[in-house]
Amino acid sequence: MGILEVKNVNKRFGGLQALGDVNLSVAENSCHAIIGPNGAGKSTLLNVLIGKLIPDTGSVMFQGQSVLGRKPYEINQMGISRVFQTPEIFGDLSVLENMMIPIFARRDGVFRMHAYENSVNEAEIVDQAETMLEHLGLAEQRHAHSASMSRGNKRRLEIGMCLAQEPRLLLLDEPTAGMARADTNNTIDLLKQIKDERDITIAIIEHDMHVVFSLAERITVLAQGSPLVEDTPENIKGHPKVREAYLGESA
Repeated sequence: MGILEVKNVNKRFGGLQALGDVNLSVAENSCHAIIGPNGAGKSTLLNVLIGKLIPDTGSVMFQGQSVLGRKPYEINQMGISRVFQTPEIFGDLSVLENMMIPIFARRDGVFRMHAYENSVNEAEIVDQAETMLEHLGLAEQRHAHSASMSRGNKRRLEIGMCLAQEPRLLLLDEPTAGMARADTNNTIDLLKQIKDERDITIAIIEHDMHVVFSLAERITVLAQGSPLVEDTPENIKGHPKVREAYLGESA
């Protein structure tokens, strides 16, 4: 049994079958990619996993516990963190302050702006945040406003903020969208490093096949809301059903 188990999940929006009998098992400490053409149901599935949508039928289990009916913050506290398609950071705060927020949240479940000014643990929390920024290669920018960062570094910061929560499962929604190739390759290298150094599972939704084949150990292909095929990257390449789904070629 995987760390994440999706069984017989269905979701309709009126007459549209967005997800149909989706079954997915993500092995612990693996990197599993979910790909598919536009309209395949990838975003709908992701929103089910993080509690933004409740499926009509089926189950979603994380470490043996159901995520269905839980609020997004409760799912986060279970050990699931999500990196959004557009970097979600606090642009009016410094890079260091951004990194401090999830450290506070991890400790007591809430963050009160500027509460650290009177906290006896301020020095310890700042030290943890600076250590993470050093690890991310962002230490020199720690006092800069995060809004001024490049897209690649905003993504790097957001990933670091997720890691500060010490998740068991990291969900990545097109983490390299809108990036130049150099930033894309830097993000790939960072995710490889994270995977090698941490006890963490990664599930990634991505259109860029360079990213998928650089990171994934297993790939699930969705088409018209249902799993088409799941296999290793080597077997997915050139698979006739995958070519048909993406290119309209006859299998």
